Order: sequence, then structure tokens, then C-alpha cells
Amino acid sequence: MKKIFTFSIFLMFVSAFSAHLKAQEITKKSGYTLSFESNFKELDPQLKKRLIKTFLEVYPKLAKAYNPATIKEVKFFVDTAYKGVAATADGKVTFSSIWMVKHPEDIDVVTHEVMHIVQDYGRSVGPGWLTEGIADYARYKFGVDNEGAKWSLPALKPEHSYKNSYRITAGFFAWMEKSVKPGIIKTVDASLRDHTYTKDIWTKLTGKDLDALWADYVKNSEV
Repeated sequence: MKKIFTFSIFLMFVSAFSAHLKAQEITKKSGYTLSFESNFKELDPQLKKRLIKTFLEVYPKLAKAYNPATIKEVKFFVDTAYKGVAATADGKVTFSSIWMVKHPEDIDVVTHEVMHIVQDYGRSVGPGWLTEGIADYARYKFGVDNEGAKWSLPALKPEHSYKNSYRITAGFFAWMEKSVKPGIIKTVDASLRDHTYTKDIWTKLTGKDLDALWADYVKNSEV
């Protein structure tokens, strides 16, 4: 009887695992593959399509612009247990089901997160604010519907710093691209990936360190 019971449990496990695999959806386009999984039964099918479409549109562009050698197979997982917004590790993006319900319009969370895959800095020699600032700069530049999500670069405030990360840093980078040296963020991104980055790179590329560049930005922050 014990053996039969154990075998029954095993069959239940296999059945559940098989059902999980069937829930996986594989999409391939232009040499890239997206594996989509979710344990959120109430996920809007239309939202799922938008997430996949955004990846297929944005990821190849990010790869071409920043890192053509980036991985070709990416995984998405909408998780009911995850309490943040989204997180990326080892080619897998985990999205919060809660965030999806509250902010279904924020489709370019995909753009930010897959930029982290393209960045592929490993044990980065750069600060965290720089990594996140570049990812939000990529969202600003390549996002498919930032307007729909009411997402934009913030107006500069006296208490802001380039070390604030995310959109604040992205605004600073957008200004640099326009007013200081076009292509500078791509160069810095590459230095982070090959681990040659030092804070002196800004001076080498522009003649000014970050503090001096920020001071110029404060004087005229128009992007």
C-alpha cells in the first residue's frame, strides 16, 4: 500500500510538472527566442501578447546598438510570489503579477529589464546607479510606449544627483548625448562590459569629470 501511495504521489508530481511545461510558450523571431511562463492564472492574454511583442521589437534593437553578442534565448516569468516590480538574472526576467494588474500600461518595464540582459556586466566594476541609469536611458531611447505608461524623464530638482539612478540619471545621460558627446553612453556601457571602466573615463571622453558635467547640466538641463 505504501508503494502504491508513493507511486501515486510521483504521478501527481509528474502530471503537475507536465502541465507547467504545457503552460510555457516559445516564440522565435529574427534569431531570438523568448520562453514565456506564468503561474498567474488571471494574466490578461492581451497583456501577455504585448509583453512578447515588446520583447521581439526592442531586444534586437538593443542588441544591435549595445551588444550584438548578447544571448539569443531569453525567459520571461510572471510570478505571483514576487513582490517587487521586475528583476533580471541569468537571462531570465521575473515580473510581478501584482505590478501587471496595477500597471498594465507599463509595457516598457520589458525594455528596462532586457537591457540588463544586453548589458551583461558580470561582476561590474561600475557603481549600481550607473547600471540602472543606462537601463532607463535605454528605455527612454527605445521604449515602445513610455507615453502610454505616463513614464518620462523627470524635471531636474535641486536635490537631484547623477547618483540617484534610474530616470534621474537617464535624464543626465540623455543631456550628455545631446549636448556633450553623442555616443558616450554606448562607450561607457562597453567599458563596463569589458571591465575597463573607471571614473576617469568621463574626463577622457569629455574633458570634464562627472561633477563638472553635472554642474553644466544643472545650468541647462534641456534634453
